[in-house]
Amino acid sequence: MLGFARCATGHALYTRRWGKEELVVSAYVDDLIITGVHAEDIDGFKREMAAHFRMSDLGTLSYYFSIEVKQGKEALMLGQSAYAAKLLERSSMADCKPCTTPMEKRLKLSKASTAVKVDAILYRSIVGGLRYLVHTRLDIAFIVGYVSHFMEDPLVDHWATVKWLLRYVKWTVDQGIVFPKTGGRSWLWLTIFSDAGMVGDIDGWKSTSGVLVFLGSAPISWLSLKQKVVALSTCETEYVAVATAACQVVWPRRLLGELTGEEARPSALMVDN
Repeated sequence: MLGFARCATGHALYTRRWGKEELVVSAYVDDLIITGVHAEDIDGFKREMAAHFRMSDLGTLSYYFSIEVKQGKEALMLGQSAYAAKLLERSSMADCKPCTTPMEKRLKLSKASTAVKVDAILYRSIVGGLRYLVHTRLDIAFIVGYVSHFMEDPLVDHWATVKWLLRYVKWTVDQGIVFPKTGGRSWLWLTIFSDAGMVGDIDGWKSTSGVLVFLGSAPISWLSLKQKVVALSTCETEYVAVATAACQVVWPRRLLGELTGEEARPSALMVDN
């Protein structure tokens, strides 16, 4: 409809190219996010939609799914400061003493600990909230994934680690991701960083893969994932991590190609070996 083509890679994304016009529309139920090269093209599309549907124009994007969008002249920032503040209140940590690190050094937790059990419902609720916070906070991705291992039967030492993390969230509540507004398409460069931690899971003796994908100078994808196999050496651990990283960049490359109409440049894969 209206000349738009649905992206094969992202089924909620639609593109339209007429001459110099380039529009991208993201749809979720009855909400649309519209972006394009020229403001007049966006305004024209709004008029087209208003002629067919009863709609409300909420103006420049500023808030979406608890993610705050701050648009400046030189950069765009995504953050979740309001969501983080509510999470601190829900966990009774709103007035806690801030901490400058997300976790203790050389932290090792186990399901076989003899510590006292804690409220499992509260633990799962707070850790679940922290997992949603990871959407704009890649700095806590590892520790949130780590404490998620103990959802089934959380103990006091697991909860103490979560509280340490919440103190760090208090310290960094206004942080987020910054996307510089660079000209042209020179920023269409994907760089992937891969790393691994040997035997982070002392219960199952499995290692951890870490992947971070940059689009230009801004991070767009990240994960901290317990490996599915038991690695027998640090070399094997790193190989599993870099294989995960290579798979992680396939989808963004295809999506960039569809959105821009041109293939993304070859990606650089940085490995800690």
